[in-house]
Amino acid sequence: MNAHCERVIGSIRREALDHVLIMNEAHARQVLAAYERHYNEHRPHRARNQLPPGADQQPIAVHALEGRKLLRTRVLGGVINEYRYAA
Repeated sequence: MNAHCERVIGSIRREALDHVLIMNEAHARQVLAAYERHYNEHRPHRARNQLPPGADQQPIAVHALEGRKLLRTRVLGGVINEYRYAA
């Protein structure tokens, strides 16, 4: 179990905390909550065949990319970026 905890803590540090200056406890909670939402709703996981934990199936593959607009959502002020195609 220790290895799993170290893996998660390492991911949090590398992907979020190393890039943000934490000002106080409330700010730390806000940063960790934003990272948690990203981790559970958008970030792909190897153990789930590149699916986020909240997804039930792979997104539909888009073959005609010429007319599609790519949208970027900035998480933690741009430290993390999430990309989606516009509907």
